[in-house]
Amino acid sequence: MTEVVNNTAQQRYELTVDGHLAATYYKVTEGVTTFVHTEVPPELGGKGIGSKLIRGALDQVRADGLKVIPECPFVKAFIEKNAPYQDLLAVSA
Repeated sequence: MTEVVNNTAQQRYELTVDGHLAATYYKVTEGVTTFVHTEVPPELGGKGIGSKLIRGALDQVRADGLKVIPECPFVKAFIEKNAPYQDLLAVSA
């Protein structure tokens, strides 16, 4: 399985599995990555691909020293279920 790639031109993190592209879209402003939408093709559903994608994306966000706003319900649920990523949440002003 390939690794999660940050496609900055498309503003999305990508994970390609068996020729299918899963992606989570984001925007970055003032040191905060806002995840807006995640897409996992039906062919990859139920295989944990979405979680692997989000985990890889969040690891890269952490490495870049950024915070996260999870507008995407999938990303929000992932962070709620995975305590080690909760410190990435941006605190609302």
